[in-house]
Amino acid sequence: MSLNTETNSYGGGFATPPVDAANAFRAAMNAMARPGTVQDILGAEPPAGISPAAGCLLLTLCDPETGVYLAQDVDSAPLRSWLAFHTGAPIVAAEQADFALGSWTDLMPLEQYRVGTSEYPDRSATLIVEIAEFTAPNATLTGPGIMDRAGLALPDIAACQANALQFPLGVDFFFTSGCQLAALPRSTKIMAKD
Repeated sequence: MSLNTETNSYGGGFATPPVDAANAFRAAMNAMARPGTVQDILGAEPPAGISPAAGCLLLTLCDPETGVYLAQDVDSAPLRSWLAFHTGAPIVAAEQADFALGSWTDLMPLEQYRVGTSEYPDRSATLIVEIAEFTAPNATLTGPGIMDRAGLALPDIAACQANALQFPLGVDFFFTSGCQLAALPRSTKIMAKD
């Protein structure tokens, strides 16, 4: 392992962990509570290959008890080392993941992730989907946390609708790009935008 790789493993975390983690947690919860809204999330400088927003989510939501699946497009030795040093989260297979990270294509199929059980619907996976940018919405969202309706660009409307039909089971989504994120909880109803 090169010195540069080692340095990257130890650096790039929150500069002021209590404050940065609290701010990142607030952004993540606001996004989940208000589906379709785009939130700024700052503070992490993860290894190349993932966005600062995804890095912030990993630092904030992961610990030694949360298994993380890294899809092929983001999986790298520097990211594994960085995640291990800053969170202690184990890398696991998709079917064991609490959190999964990657592009939409590389995270598929959705059926491989835990969707919870009738007794414990919260024992499901949350997917952190890296996107190039937040573009014009192609879907209309309604449901909890949405006053009337909201819009969001989704990579596969039909797959997201099928996931929502499983409610209270199903997976939840964060979409990350640069220093921004949006969320799509499984409780959200989705319609293709006219």
